[in-house]
Amino acid sequence: MDMLELKGSRLVVHLPEEVDHHSTEDIRRSVDELVERQPVEEVEFDFSRTAFMDSAGIGMLLGRYKVMRALNGGIMVSHIDRQIRRILSMSGIQKFIQM
Repeated sequence: MDMLELKGSRLVVHLPEEVDHHSTEDIRRSVDELVERQPVEEVEFDFSRTAFMDSAGIGMLLGRYKVMRALNGGIMVSHIDRQIRRILSMSGIQKFIQM
């Protein structure tokens, strides 16, 4: 399965098993390039395959939130397990991102 899936005006990002400083740069670059080329209203980050995320993942999500906000769009996260939900909640990111 490819990482990026365009469903109408929603971009679904199927995240890898680990969302850390090794993977976030590729994710960021891929999402930003597609958003520049396609009319995307919402970016959904699908955590169904993700078992680990660190602060680099939080930064990547916040950065994409800022990009989409500038484009009058939004982002959301889906299929988050208890551990990822806890990390996101502790970061306070739920104030900005639909969970």
